[in-house]
Amino acid sequence: MRQRCLVHRLRNLRSKAPETQWPEIAIRARACYEAASPALATLLRDDFVQAYERELPAVVKCFTDDFDACIAHLRFPLRHRKVIRTTNLLERLFLEARRRTKVIPHAFGERPVLKLLYAAVIRAADRWRGLTIGEFEQRQLRAIREELNRAHTARVAPAVPAPTVVCKLRK
Repeated sequence: MRQRCLVHRLRNLRSKAPETQWPEIAIRARACYEAASPALATLLRDDFVQAYERELPAVVKCFTDDFDACIAHLRFPLRHRKVIRTTNLLERLFLEARRRTKVIPHAFGERPVLKLLYAAVIRAADRWRGLTIGEFEQRQLRAIREELNRAHTARVAPAVPAPTVVCKLRK
C-alpha cells in the first residue's frame, strides 16, 4: 500500500481544469479524498467521473489515475489521516538525496544513505509526537499491519510451488 500526496494531486488536477470550473472540481475532489471511508470515497469518485467524463476527460483521467493510492490514508484512524495524507517529508528526503549524490556521485555508499534516511525518520517522528494512540487506534493499526503482511506474503509467494525431490537409495 502506498499513499499519493494529495497536495500534488490537486495541483495536477488544477493544471488540467478550466479556471472557471476549478472551484467546483476542487470541492468535489477534496470530498473524495477526505471522505469518511474508502467505500464512500469510491462512490464520490464514480459521481465525479459521471459529472466530468464527457466535458473534461483529462481531468477525469488525472483524478482516477492511481485513485486507490490517493485514498490509502482513509484506512487509518481519523487522527492519523491528516499527518499521512501528504508525502512531503519523503519527497524532501528524495530531493535531498538526489541533490547530495549529484554533487558527489560516488561519495555515497550504503552507510551514508542509511544515515540520511534515519534523519528523515527522526523528522517524521517529530510530526507524530502530538498524536495520541488509544486502544482502538492500536487495534486498527494491528489489523492494517496484518492485512499488509498477508498481501505482501501473497505477492512474494512463488507462482508455482517448488517440486519435492524424492531420492531413492539403491541397494
